[in-house]
Amino acid sequence: MELNVQLDHVHLLVKIPPKLLVSEVMGHLKGRTAIRLFNKFPYLRKKKLWGNHFWAKGYCVDTVGVNAEMIRKYVKYQEKHELEDNQLSLKGM
Repeated sequence: MELNVQLDHVHLLVKIPPKLLVSEVMGHLKGRTAIRLFNKFPYLRKKKLWGNHFWAKGYCVDTVGVNAEMIRKYVKYQEKHELEDNQLSLKGM
């Protein structure tokens, strides 16, 4: 598993057995993490995030085959690349 938490989104690389539905795994993952975060940080309940939900409704899923290691590196270093891109675009102004 690889995880990279950004300010406004999360990159996650997980291996899911073919017998499980991606939508059910995502629902379980988002539901359980939201419950834990609301319990640990009760003030988050007072904020009306996405209609009183912690996570936004959507998610993006892609399959990984031969390029699994490349995807793993992308997830791991995505924040560094986004910061570099933002710095380059600011320098061009």
